[in-house]
Amino acid sequence: MTKILGLSGSLRRASFNSGLLRAAAELAPDGVEIIIGSIAGVPLYDGDDEAANGTPTAVATLNAQLAGADGLLLVTPEYNNGIPGTFKNAIDWMSRGDGLRLFKGKPVAVTGASPGNFGTTLAQTHWLQVLRTLNMRPWWDGRLMVSRAGDLFDADGNLTDQATRKRLAEFVAGFATSIG
Repeated sequence: MTKILGLSGSLRRASFNSGLLRAAAELAPDGVEIIIGSIAGVPLYDGDDEAANGTPTAVATLNAQLAGADGLLLVTPEYNNGIPGTFKNAIDWMSRGDGLRLFKGKPVAVTGASPGNFGTTLAQTHWLQVLRTLNMRPWWDGRLMVSRAGDLFDADGNLTDQATRKRLAEFVAGFATSIG
């Protein structure tokens, strides 16, 4: 069984990106499980707080999920043409201390959904410098940018567009195959 940790970079209840991640988990092929992690509850990084209190529980949970995963799927919103601060903060926390070794060589894919016309292309590109620094193994063979998400998701953030669901299923299958 191939296990992929999926993280959405949005905290919104009806987030398009959280909905995209839920759909990815539903559409994963046989033999592939997408474990949906959560960045909710990860505090802003503060080295003094880390020194005084250690790793927050939410971060320890994410690190345990990453340790048990064969790959990482980042489902990113795009805020002001880049990575959402809350998402980057969670990854920064996870990479602290011994957590950095969990990222090294780990296969990673990035996708995202946006109400605009460009489907998180700039945020996905912005992630590359972070993934390089973490020594991850990005999956270059597939790319999925979901544009005009307001037309593709219902009011609860569920992906309802069948063409996009098909593209997402192909994306997830391709990433899983690349993990081996």
